[in-house]
Amino acid sequence: MLDNVMIGMTAEKTVTVTSEMTVSHFVANMPLVYATPMIILHMEMASGSSIASHLPKGFVSVGMDVKVRHLAATPVGRTVRATSRVVRVEAKSVVFEVEAWNGDRKIGDGAHRRGIVNLAEFEERYGVRQLTPIMG
Repeated sequence: MLDNVMIGMTAEKTVTVTSEMTVSHFVANMPLVYATPMIILHMEMASGSSIASHLPKGFVSVGMDVKVRHLAATPVGRTVRATSRVVRVEAKSVVFEVEAWNGDRKIGDGAHRRGIVNLAEFEERYGVRQLTPIMG
């Protein structure tokens, strides 16, 4: 099923930090800096996009495991680049090495695993339907 997914495939997601991406947006009285859940989201998005076009028709990848260190704060207005590289391909999942950068400063790193699922079967099993994503 994953014959077209290869070790070494890469992708990146670049975003400009907005106030809606800060820990202050989610938790009162916290700093106005890039939130850890957002760094994870952008790492997941990079990982998913690196393999999406190589999956069989009707299949998608879904996040199943995240081990990430958030190493440094990033203020609103700065550009963050989340990168992903395939490091292992298994029968039903793919493991990625992920990093995030603010210019030349590494602000996060770790590993992420995505499961490969048949979208129609997944939607039927969990009673959900695919929606158009808010963020591209």
